[in-house]
Amino acid sequence: MKRLSRFALATALVLALAVPAMAEVSDGVVKIGVLNDMSGVYSDLCGPGSVEAVKMAVEDFGGKVLGKPIEVVSADHQNKADIGANVANKWIDVDKVDVIVDLPNTAVCLAVQKICQDKNRINLISTGASVILTNKNCSPTGFHWTYDNYALAKGTGTAMVKEGGDTWFFLTADYAFGHDLEKSTAEAVTKSGGKVLGSVRHPFPCNDFSSFLLQAQASKAKVIGLANAGGDTINAVKQAAEFGIVQAGQRLAGLLVFISDIHSLGLKTAQGLVVTTGFYWDLNDETRAWSKKWSARMNGRMPTMAQAGCYSATMHYLKAIQAAGTDEAKAVAKKMREIPVNDFFAKNGKVREDGRMVHDMLLAQVKKPEDSKYPWDYYKILRVIPGDEAYKPISETECPYLLEKK
Repeated sequence: MKRLSRFALATALVLALAVPAMAEVSDGVVKIGVLNDMSGVYSDLCGPGSVEAVKMAVEDFGGKVLGKPIEVVSADHQNKADIGANVANKWIDVDKVDVIVDLPNTAVCLAVQKICQDKNRINLISTGASVILTNKNCSPTGFHWTYDNYALAKGTGTAMVKEGGDTWFFLTADYAFGHDLEKSTAEAVTKSGGKVLGSVRHPFPCNDFSSFLLQAQASKAKVIGLANAGGDTINAVKQAAEFGIVQAGQRLAGLLVFISDIHSLGLKTAQGLVVTTGFYWDLNDETRAWSKKWSARMNGRMPTMAQAGCYSATMHYLKAIQAAGTDEAKAVAKKMREIPVNDFFAKNGKVREDGRMVHDMLLAQVKKPEDSKYPWDYYKILRVIPGDEAYKPISETECPYLLEKK
């Protein structure tokens, strides 16, 4: 009996030690929450299209990971940090959501990323833009995927100064994202030898840009930088055309422009805009193949960089779970940093310690109507910006948990 008891105890210890090595999925399901603007100023550039992209990633992965089902839920944060925070808390505490994806609007990003950090969950930012998300407000379980304001400014700001646009005036959305985009672009402009003559901040969202455009016009700046996005950018460009600003000799720089914006504006209005983008559907055979699959589910539209980024980030997350053998956030985050990103969205992408996914960016110019050969043929690619050049060097980090390691 003693020998049997010793044998049973030894067996139990062996099994107990083996448990962590076995595949583990909390609650028997991996649940992905897509949180974004479903009905407002950013709904075209992310919204339901991002949800569809995440669902495509789940389907392409096989619908299961570590033998357990993958579910997708979604919600509209209405561009309000308190609503986003309430959804995130409920998703994690009640609905057992494992990862939160997309997150346009910096204020919402900051709130949700902090919640995910405190509650040991992953967040994957595709549409949020502020550099602080992987800098001063970084998180060990937070990842920034598609672009950020530093990369946008580096591309468009530097390029336009080189082309002679050496004096700037900014129209800036009056919240954290707009402030950060203006700051990043102003730094890129001045480093390139340009000068900032002034700026004006507009409410978010904004329908009437007339007074702001008049101030920009009066500045005599060669370039009017639009430090806004989505519906605000569309309205500003349309109203600038009505004022004849471009015809009078000033240039517009869309600092965060999506292909959905160009579609809404039309090539006649948008032609000549120089933009920086993390993805273009018509870049190569791989981007076209994926985009056409997405388009078939989205009434013939083509995906924005934010929507494509949601697919890529979700797929990488699922691969990391598979590699880690668990959906525990810290273990998954470790694998996400180890595995390179190679898909239609990014080649040889890498996830840094601060959570920034580094990949090549594209400098593009919007085509003239007569140069567009088929629907959504909108961009002429001017230059590929290498990832290590596009993003803020990690040597300049202000990320608290990285600084603690030094």
